[in-house]
Amino acid sequence: MPSSHLPPRRIVVISDFQDGSWSDAPLADVETMRQEWMSGSRGMPLPVGPRPDEVEVDGGYIERLPLACVKAGLVETAEIWTHWRGETPPPAWTRGSPHLLRRAFRMNGPQAPFSSNDMLGHIEAFGPPEILCVWGLGVSEEIMEACRDSIRIYNSIDAPALRIPPEVSRHFDLVLTGAEWQSEAVRARHPDMQTAIMPVGPEFASKTTFRPLGLPKIYDIIYVAAAQAYKRHDILFDALARLPRNIRALCVCGYGELADAFRARITELGLSVEIIGPPGVAFDEVNRLMNQSRLGVVCGVDDGAPAILTEYMLAGIPVLANSALTCGLQYITPDTGRAAPAEQFGQAIAAMLAGIEAYAPRQTVLDRWTWPHTIALLRPLIEDARRKK
Repeated sequence: MPSSHLPPRRIVVISDFQDGSWSDAPLADVETMRQEWMSGSRGMPLPVGPRPDEVEVDGGYIERLPLACVKAGLVETAEIWTHWRGETPPPAWTRGSPHLLRRAFRMNGPQAPFSSNDMLGHIEAFGPPEILCVWGLGVSEEIMEACRDSIRIYNSIDAPALRIPPEVSRHFDLVLTGAEWQSEAVRARHPDMQTAIMPVGPEFASKTTFRPLGLPKIYDIIYVAAAQAYKRHDILFDALARLPRNIRALCVCGYGELADAFRARITELGLSVEIIGPPGVAFDEVNRLMNQSRLGVVCGVDDGAPAILTEYMLAGIPVLANSALTCGLQYITPDTGRAAPAEQFGQAIAAMLAGIEAYAPRQTVLDRWTWPHTIALLRPLIEDARRKK
């Protein structure tokens, strides 16, 4: 990196998303990748940070935490890094917020936690970020060590507290969890590890991404969830089978392999359920569909405090959650919704629809869980981790 200027203070979020098709082309070593990044042939250099007042905190759960850190002045720029299976990752791009740069790095192989000479070359070329957030299945120990000077934060996103091996997890300065039992699991492995119950999805809520639109209600129930088994759509379908057939439901599936199986089950049971996707729809369309619904549901058990909990609420609709949900029941209050076991889901749906006017979910989220509240809690944890370094 040239000595004539310092890099902007960055936050980088590395998700476990991967794209592209595997290639048999040989991997370049780290030094070769460093030189490619330095020459500019590998992609865009570090961007210039915007003024905080130019930044809007919106989008999905991956985007909102880094944008909140820029807005709050903790860093100057924000990036999201993902993994690419093929030989030639796409150039850096933006989607949604113009202040959130996205990069894809070639993976060394399919094994998690993921390693990448490409990513290591970038870090060697431009230095580590001020704050490194790693979500999900994690990155290799080599990447963690290359970012030893960063404030390193982990969140599993899904129900297990740590989805990474001890040789990786030991490098983190802070682990964000979704429930106290997860914090206990982290401390059982690393007794001195700093933890905070701060699941990034529901906690960094954006009042502008999801909001009331005053639209007519054409659906009784909406479930926004991947078409995957752990989201437990079967609980919703079985509950609807015990209710009057005029109850109309909508399932919005961004991804997943079970949509056709869902459609077959809906036909078999004779239910009034519409399925949109996969692929999914844009956030503004999800917000519109929520606004056309009276009640949102979360049916899963092994789910890590899904962001949709407070997203439903910000759109103005209460939530019925599975009372066995392992992370996220703290967002279910008398004002925001109700929790019920799977075998009582039908009765709970009927009761909530009959008394839907009793709930005031949006105001509760605005008072407790939108991103300004959460960034105020995160700031001292980051400052404490920096002092310890």
